[in-house]
Amino acid sequence: MQTITFGLIATSDRASSGVYADEGIPALKNWLGSTVKNPIRFVEALIPDEQAEIEAVLRRMADDEGCDAVFTTGGTGPALRDITPEATLAVIDKEMPGFGEQMRQISLYYVPTAILSRQTAGIRGRCLIVNLPGRPKAIAETLGGVRDAAGNIQVHGLFSAIPYCIDLIGGAFIETDEAVCQAFRPKQK
Repeated sequence: MQTITFGLIATSDRASSGVYADEGIPALKNWLGSTVKNPIRFVEALIPDEQAEIEAVLRRMADDEGCDAVFTTGGTGPALRDITPEATLAVIDKEMPGFGEQMRQISLYYVPTAILSRQTAGIRGRCLIVNLPGRPKAIAETLGGVRDAAGNIQVHGLFSAIPYCIDLIGGAFIETDEAVCQAFRPKQK
């Protein structure tokens, strides 16, 4: 199996200055590590809510580090310092609005404030960039989807579509643990 390279970026003024510990990157590493069967290389950055710095790190991870996907956490709300979507839109070649729509749909199952989220996603070269929420529980929910009490999927999470998206842009072939998240790929004729 091919090694998958994931970029993980937490944007937070307070976490990056040491006021509190970042929980986004550890939550992403845990979820991706339990879902993806391939060997994984993580490239990480904990940075303040500064648009130029976010843009520079996104470019470095996509262009220089060869990330198959970059996941950001934090900075997607309506607060004045929340500028992760703006930084993402500034560096991508193609916007993928369905990701933001699906994240809000999933989050609305849990909190009415999901409509305040401005998460987005896009493609830069052969790298998918996705803005995720900052809370560990919300990260797992948006990636894994909504499940009923018996564990059956009610609303698909983002990661169901991510391996096929990465296939389409020429990235590595991602295999998942189907008990955690089944990757959708069209049936071959």
